[in-house]
Amino acid sequence: MLAGFRSFAKSPFAVLLFGLLIVSFAIFGISDVFKGPRGSGVISAGSRSLSAQDFKVRFDNYRKAMEQQNGQAMTPDQAVERGVDRQILQELALQESVAASITKMGVVPSDALVAKIVHEQMSQLPPGQRPFDSITGKFDPKLYAALLAQNNLTPQSYEASLRDEIAQGHFFSAVAGGLKAPRVYTALQAAFAMEGRNVSAFAVNPASVEKPGQPTDAQLTAFMNENRERLTRPETRVLSIMRVSAKALEPTVALNPADLQKAFDFRKDTLAKPETRSLIQIVAPDAKAAATISQRLQKGEDPAVVAKAFSRTPVAIVDKPKTALPDRKVADAAFSLTAGQVSAPIAGELGVSVIKVTKVTPGVAATLESVRPLIEAEVRAQTAQSKAYDQTQIYQDAHDAGSDLVAAASKAGALVVTTAPITAQGADQTGQPVPGLTPDILKTAFDLSQGGESELIEAGKGEYYAVKVEKVVPAAMPALADIKPQLTAVWQGQELGKRLKAKADELAARAKKGETLDAIAASAQSKVQKVDNLSRQNAQQHMGLGREFLTSAFSAKPGEVFVSRAGPQGEAYVVAKLDAVRGAPTADVARLAVMGQAQSGSGLMRDLGEASRSAAKAQLKTKTNLTLARQAIGVDTDALAKAEAAKGGKKAE
Repeated sequence: MLAGFRSFAKSPFAVLLFGLLIVSFAIFGISDVFKGPRGSGVISAGSRSLSAQDFKVRFDNYRKAMEQQNGQAMTPDQAVERGVDRQILQELALQESVAASITKMGVVPSDALVAKIVHEQMSQLPPGQRPFDSITGKFDPKLYAALLAQNNLTPQSYEASLRDEIAQGHFFSAVAGGLKAPRVYTALQAAFAMEGRNVSAFAVNPASVEKPGQPTDAQLTAFMNENRERLTRPETRVLSIMRVSAKALEPTVALNPADLQKAFDFRKDTLAKPETRSLIQIVAPDAKAAATISQRLQKGEDPAVVAKAFSRTPVAIVDKPKTALPDRKVADAAFSLTAGQVSAPIAGELGVSVIKVTKVTPGVAATLESVRPLIEAEVRAQTAQSKAYDQTQIYQDAHDAGSDLVAAASKAGALVVTTAPITAQGADQTGQPVPGLTPDILKTAFDLSQGGESELIEAGKGEYYAVKVEKVVPAAMPALADIKPQLTAVWQGQELGKRLKAKADELAARAKKGETLDAIAASAQSKVQKVDNLSRQNAQQHMGLGREFLTSAFSAKPGEVFVSRAGPQGEAYVVAKLDAVRGAPTADVARLAVMGQAQSGSGLMRDLGEASRSAAKAQLKTKTNLTLARQAIGVDTDALAKAEAAKGGKKAE
């Protein structure tokens, strides 16, 4: 939803300037409200500090984005194991640093500009999500705050982030306006991209080497130990999960007509369509002029002509309820007139004016039938949430009395699901994610010991759960007998690769001594293939040769013989020789230099933007507190430090 707010960040200069940064901004935002004294937060950059709570919000946003992208849960402990916490901390430190530096330079957007951008962004949301009063049409701070709260933000934090975006946009757009890549820079890039290379190569025929035989158990055991980390099966757990869901209960709710009427009576004033007026208003320079304006309008003169005589412009107000008119006295007058009537001069709160009512649209009172689907949905949801709560009380009473999770759930009529063995990522033994396992449920389950049961946990909106760990299957290496056929195939494949590589090195040595590739290829039951005019510009067309082969070809010197893997999966070994290097055509270089100047400038600006963040971080001597960051996301840093010490690694910072 917040992505819809940030239309401002989609301006041309933002696309030009932030390139690499846009991805991180979309996940993290740029800054947040700054809490606590300097040095007390997870990040301290100049006068700014990012609190532990703010870091948790950023981390949770990133985690949710990754879970949606990968379809797999990621716990805080797994994030630490993969280094995600360090990456987020580093990115936020760079963001805070550049924001602090720009603020220090005096680039600070005004409150009026921030308010204007906020109003524009809120107006662009879908109609049902805009934080504007449905009757008056005015901006509603409470609805605005509630909307932001859905995204773990407050008005202060969101506007602080927006203020930084505006400041950085203004600053970098000014820099970009004066940046132009030198023509020679673009020419060098074009010459580099269009440089042509002629390569001769032949693949080593697998038939030219002896195929590996069957490995012994001792060889396979040694191979398993070499690959212990990859082969070790992670710890899995069998869980019983008790869930109470208001959403699931909604279809069972029988609606009571009296409840519907009561809910409607409570809301009918807000559901009614108020009477509206359309009018023309002319603000007069003084009371005498207002009297003249009123007289001329009553005679039927065109309001635009009348207003122009007093150097004024008429204001058209269309289909507004009384509460939407900012001047109370003008509103009282407008709603006392009929269509076509002109008011006497009005000494309003905003000056003297005259109005002419052009249209009256009567209000429409809401009836239960006209809004029945809405009222029924609200009552059904409220009733289901009440039923869900009652179920949890029965469950809790039974559990407190000594019943285990399954027995207590049975008494409450709640659903219990027992899973197959699952990993901490929520995957089954085939690696597929198990539906319905949220990160919170997984974290709860993997914090318990075997036989342990969690407390009843409220997940919000009438959703509750409790978890029991029925069985813990420790992480372990599989038995050789269980994976012997698959392991044998992998061992033989790797052994064949080693022999092919040795054969390729042997053949390459002959080529380096002066023997022709054609003669060598023939002796190895292969044939030389040629690739002419291979360039970095057309390399995409030759991806079938393999990334490693292309890299080797572009890094070789003329006449050099080299050995490389080749093919989309690197499945073959080739012996190759760089026959010639051809310079790019001068005319083409000149043409591309002109065409690519804007793109080169964009690239320079992205590099400059990234360099400025690093420079700001160094200049401000920005400090980060990894331990506090990890504690904020729920990691047991003491246990982590002991585990890392036991492995002989670094202790948690």
